[in-house]
Amino acid sequence: METNRSNLSSDDFRQLFLANTPLMDVRAPIEFNEGAFPCSVNVPILDDVQRHLIGTEYAANGQDAAIALGHSLATSDVRQQRVQAWQQFTAENPAGYLYCFRGGLRSRITQQWLHDVGCEYPLVDGGYKALRRFLLDQLERLCDTSQLLLVSGATGVGKTELITQESTAIDLEGRAKHRGSAFGGTFQAQPAQIGWENQIIIDWMRCEAQGRSSVLIEAESHLIGRIHLPSVLQAAMRRAPVVLLEASMEDRIQRLYNDYILNTLDHLRTASNEPWGELQHLIQQSLDKIRKRLGGVRWQQLTTQLTNAIILLRDQHDDTEFRDMIKHLLEHYYDPLYQYHQARNQARVVCRGSAQDVQQWLSQL
Repeated sequence: METNRSNLSSDDFRQLFLANTPLMDVRAPIEFNEGAFPCSVNVPILDDVQRHLIGTEYAANGQDAAIALGHSLATSDVRQQRVQAWQQFTAENPAGYLYCFRGGLRSRITQQWLHDVGCEYPLVDGGYKALRRFLLDQLERLCDTSQLLLVSGATGVGKTELITQESTAIDLEGRAKHRGSAFGGTFQAQPAQIGWENQIIIDWMRCEAQGRSSVLIEAESHLIGRIHLPSVLQAAMRRAPVVLLEASMEDRIQRLYNDYILNTLDHLRTASNEPWGELQHLIQQSLDKIRKRLGGVRWQQLTTQLTNAIILLRDQHDDTEFRDMIKHLLEHYYDPLYQYHQARNQARVVCRGSAQDVQQWLSQL
């Protein structure tokens, strides 16, 4: 493959991310898994063991010794495997770029090995570190200059539904693969912290590129599962005007029943030989997480009720106990917590009402 494209400088990073330009990450898998970019694919020059050996050699005897060890590890078979993998990526992504951590030795060796087989492929100046620094700077800028609208509301009012229906919104929970509460786990592994941050910054940049004056974001605590919100984002959310979404208790119970019972059960029926037992186990785990706040008596009542709810729904298709459980948790746990936090946000409320009311208000911005 022939190309006259030059290496990519920081002046072009914004367009790279907005265009979802393919990136070939030649760092070791352990580095990639700690955090990468949504448009990147890991095609490493060194595996984790080789990286460790070379790093140890560098620390003990310097760069020349580390390079010599690297060349000795790069047998003809290893080199052929690497080059074939890179050639496949470059053929499939002719408009892409490659990078290592700093755009240094690993990137240059990758370029050289590709050059030796007639393939010219540009690299990102500064590598992963420069790209990451660019995104962190963008987050600081966006938090300072963009207008966030904080979507708030009691548990079950449909905040996530509203977020996902709006084109200029950042779905923090969706990107975190977690619904943000003790019951919020999904059946997908959460991303690495750095990867999540990179993704939501790019999402925000894309919202900005649409030219809309405001960007919706759901009110969250500092944690979404094991993902923590950057402090600069938390500060921006605390300053943001609040859109207060409201729904009846009946609608909230129905939504939560669908999301946390029926949808979970549908998944377990295909993924588990014991879907009912697994459903009870998952809900009990969530109850256990909030046992202290519930208090021992209420936790025991809900635990007993859970067993009865499983039996009734399984054997008689009766969802009454589950709906009662949800209502109890809302009235005695989630709503008091929400009311406590909402009291501090009251002065910032600029719109409140049903999903239809809020969507109509947003359409006029």
